[in-house]
Order: sequence, then C-alpha cells, then structure tokens
Amino acid sequence: MKRAIFLGALFALSATCLGSAAVAQAPTFPSRPITMMVGFPPGGPTDTLARVVADGMKRALNQTIVVEDVTGAGGTIATGNVVHANPDGYTIGIGNWTSHIGSPAIYKLNYDVLNDLQPIAVLAGAPLWIIGKNDLPPKTAAELIVWLKSQPNPVTFATVGAGSGAHVCGVFFERKTGANFQYVPYRGAAPIMQDLMAGHIDLSCLDGTATLPNVQAGRFKAYALMGEKRWDKSPQTPTMIESGVPGLTISFWHGLWTTKGTPKDVVDRLDDAVKTALADADVRKRLDVLGQVAATPEEQTPAGLAALQKAEIDKWWPIIKSAGIKAE
Repeated sequence: MKRAIFLGALFALSATCLGSAAVAQAPTFPSRPITMMVGFPPGGPTDTLARVVADGMKRALNQTIVVEDVTGAGGTIATGNVVHANPDGYTIGIGNWTSHIGSPAIYKLNYDVLNDLQPIAVLAGAPLWIIGKNDLPPKTAAELIVWLKSQPNPVTFATVGAGSGAHVCGVFFERKTGANFQYVPYRGAAPIMQDLMAGHIDLSCLDGTATLPNVQAGRFKAYALMGEKRWDKSPQTPTMIESGVPGLTISFWHGLWTTKGTPKDVVDRLDDAVKTALADADVRKRLDVLGQVAATPEEQTPAGLAALQKAEIDKWWPIIKSAGIKAE
C-alpha cells in the first residue's frame, strides 16, 4: 500500500515536472520572422511606409519582418491573404483608405473587411493632393478648374484602381467643379508618377508622401490639397477649400491589421512594437521626411483603428455607392 502511494506521488511529481518543462520550452512570440503584406507596388507610399515601420518594429520585437508586396484589386488581395492566414500573428498587413475603405465598397470579396480582421493600430497619415503633368497650361487650382470646364474632351485622370482614394477624389472633383475626367487605373502610385513625369497622364490625386520629392524637384505640379488646412511640407500649396471648392476633403491614413482570432497577448505584443517604433527618433525622422504624421497615442491601439475604420466606412460607403463606382 505504501509502495503504491509512493509510486503514485512519484508519477504525479514527474508529470508536473514534465508539464513545467513543456511550458518553459514553449516559444515566446515572435520566435520566427513575421510577414508584412503590402497591397501596392514597391516604391509607392504604402510600401515606403511599411519598410519604415517594419524597421522600427523589428528592433522592438528583436525579429525579422519581411515586407511582401502583393498588388491588385485596390489592395484587397493582400488584405485577403491576411484574413486567411493562420491566426498566430506571423502575418500582418499594412493598409490604407483605399484597401480598407474604398475598394471593399465596390469589389465582391470573400471576407468582411471590418469584421474578419484584427486591428492592431493606426500608423500615420498624410494629405492627398491634386497633381498634374508639367505642361498643363493652368498654374493654379482656380485656373485648373476653369481650364477643365473648357475642354471639349475628357482629361485623363489616374487612379489606383476603382474605389481608391484617387478615384473617389476625382469623382468628387467632377461633381463639385463640372470637370470631365477619363479615369485610367494603375496598380499603384509609383507607376502613376512615372507616367505623370513622362507626360502620358494629365492629373491624379495622390498621397503627398511619395509625390512630394518629385513636386519639389519640379517633375510635376501640385495644384491643391484635399485636407482642411495647408501642409507644412508644402505651405505654398492651397487647399481645395481655399481654391473655391468647399467640402472636398479626404483623410488618407494607414493602419496595421492581423488575422482575426490571433491571441490577445500576441496582438498586444504587436501593438507595443508599433508604439515603440513610432516613438523611435529615427522612425520619426524618416516619417517627417516622407511628410507622414504619426498617429496619436489613442489611435495607436486596436480600439483606435477599429473606431476609425468603422467611422470611415459609415461615411464613405454610401457616397461611393451613390456615385455608381464599379470594379474594373
């Protein structure tokens, strides 16, 4: 009897020790490289921001973050890859107004962009502005509006696909001014800038971050900002409100998501890495060079991103649908 009790106690102790060893050996997140999905081409504003944020996060996580560009369908293909990944935090996705607001309003997706993703944090924002090729006759936004209304044929206007911020911006511009555009879809901002510099396209409405260096170098023109106030990186450029088109404002922001069902401690770890990255002096300096403004502390949270995305969907989806914008 005593021997049986002794053996039972020994077995229980061994099981406890083995269980403790298993727990001790469980890898701490992240124990291997993380993939950051980007839905737009290399060299564009989203890809550029992704690499800056990834650099800051990998220092905080002490782990490699591989940036992977998967373009098409206004960023929704890359987003879908995040939706359908394993819910372990090793696949994250950077998105923006186009991929998580505009495009989902018009594309038939096999996921719900609001409910099938786990928000991590808002990252940063930058203004959109109307830009044009150098040999367009108008010198100011006010002159541009007059010139556009006088054209017998539609003026070409580049978009990052149907439902993108550029597309919605162009549609609003048409409605507010009486202009007439022929929309030309591209896979991202980088190829649009190439065609603007080459004079193959007339106008577009892009994120100021990637386009600012080319505007400053005189490779194409910036006519007006879509924000409510002027941008300190280009203080001479007026807003569309100042140029006589009230109400034409769009806030263009970027956020970070992962797969729904990812454990809370992993989401919190990723969120902490975002906070650490955006507080880093080197990251802040690089964001400033790009013209990006880091999100507020309240926005750098899962709840902050979830609230922003829902508010933007509630605002813009009825507008996009009433405009009859269809997927190309």
